[in-house]
Amino acid sequence: MTMYLWLKAFHIIFVVTWFAGLFYMPRLFVYHSTTTDQEGKERFKLMQRKLYKIIMNPSMILTLVFGIWLLVESWQAYSTQVWIWVKVTLVILLVGYHHYCLRIMKAFAEDRQIHSEKFFRIFNELPALVLIAAVILVVVKPF
Repeated sequence: MTMYLWLKAFHIIFVVTWFAGLFYMPRLFVYHSTTTDQEGKERFKLMQRKLYKIIMNPSMILTLVFGIWLLVESWQAYSTQVWIWVKVTLVILLVGYHHYCLRIMKAFAEDRQIHSEKFFRIFNELPALVLIAAVILVVVKPF
């Protein structure tokens, strides 16, 4: 039981840091998309690259490692519950979102803007919706 609580604690810690990156990166895209001076563009490229490599990637990987470990430890209890499979689906969507951020970041690094500022403002809200759904699934277990 004690090890399970440690796993859960570390899972939550890395979920929080991953979401910090998932919230901040699209906001950087919004600001980058409206920047006109080259010095500002270079600053945003650096910020995006560091955020992705230093915060987002390690946090995503550790979130997945601890989450999968938790699933393995409680497979008997969770495997037949619908809510966990919905949550796993949301996590898979977040991993896709994470990698789409990389695609956008690479486009900005090449001075290409593949979406409008309006797109980035909407894109910025998606992780919040997933977070709300995931927390409700884990806490309320509605199915």
